[in-house]
Amino acid sequence: MGIEIERKFLLRHDGWKRGIVKSVHLCQGYLQTGAGSACSIRVRVDGDEARLNIKSATPGTTRTEFDFGIPAADGRAILEQLCVRPFIEKTRHYVEHAGHWWEIDVFEGENAGLELAEIELRHEREVFERPDWIGEEVSHDRRYYNNNLVRHPYSGWNTAT
Repeated sequence: MGIEIERKFLLRHDGWKRGIVKSVHLCQGYLQTGAGSACSIRVRVDGDEARLNIKSATPGTTRTEFDFGIPAADGRAILEQLCVRPFIEKTRHYVEHAGHWWEIDVFEGENAGLELAEIELRHEREVFERPDWIGEEVSHDRRYYNNNLVRHPYSGWNTAT
C-alpha cells in the first residue's frame, strides 16, 4: 500500500524561480470527487505519459495513495470522456533545496493566480529546511487540495475572507 506524506505551502515571493531544475505542464481530471467520497480518483497527463491515481480523502499530511502508469492515449481519452470539468491545469516546477525536492505548482485556467509549493517527506516528523520563499502552510486547508479546486476553483474564492 502506498503512503504519501506531503506538506503544502503558499509562496512569499518568486525567489524559487532561480532554482528551477525542470518544468512540466500537467493536465489532470477527476473521475470521482465530492463531499463524502472516501477517495479521489484522477488521471494526469504529462505529454507522452499518463497516470491513474487513487488517493484517500483523509485531510492532513498523510494519505493512502495508489499510482499507476497508463498509456497516454488512454489518459487523454479518460480526461475527455469521463472527468469532471474544469480540469486542473498547471505548470509544475521542480526545485531542489537543502537536500529536498520541492514541487512548485503554478495553476492556470480557472485556478490562475494560485501558486503552491509542495514537499514530499519520508515520515511525518522529518525535518527540512524551509526556503525563504515559503510562506504559510496550508496542508490542513482542504480548499487547496486539487480535488477541491475542481469543484471550487480559485477564481471563485472571495479574497476578502
